[in-house]
Amino acid sequence: MSDTIKNIEEKSGVVVISTNGYFNNIAGDAVLEVFNQKMESGNTKFLIDMADSKVVNSIGVSILIEIIEKLQAVDGKMAFTNLAGIVEKTFNIMGITKYCEVYESIEVGIEKLS
Repeated sequence: MSDTIKNIEEKSGVVVISTNGYFNNIAGDAVLEVFNQKMESGNTKFLIDMADSKVVNSIGVSILIEIIEKLQAVDGKMAFTNLAGIVEKTFNIMGITKYCEVYESIEVGIEKLS
């Protein structure tokens, strides 16, 4: 596990990936690697917990968009939880929230995605 991923767990068929620190190309690539491994195992529901990632850059966003596109091809879903205000605003501006829900907690996210 990289320094940019704090935790990975599976609950009720949802893969929960908790990020850590600045969500840039390094963090994005780490999440993409986990995503690809889990997709190969048949997982199609993902919840990204960004409680410990207070800033995201355009490269991190572009990697998330790549994941969203891959999930759309298999009717999968991705959602986010614990977004900092600036991160949620960035996701709104970049259009990510048109394709992914944002939940107030991991528990609510798992319940809605399950």
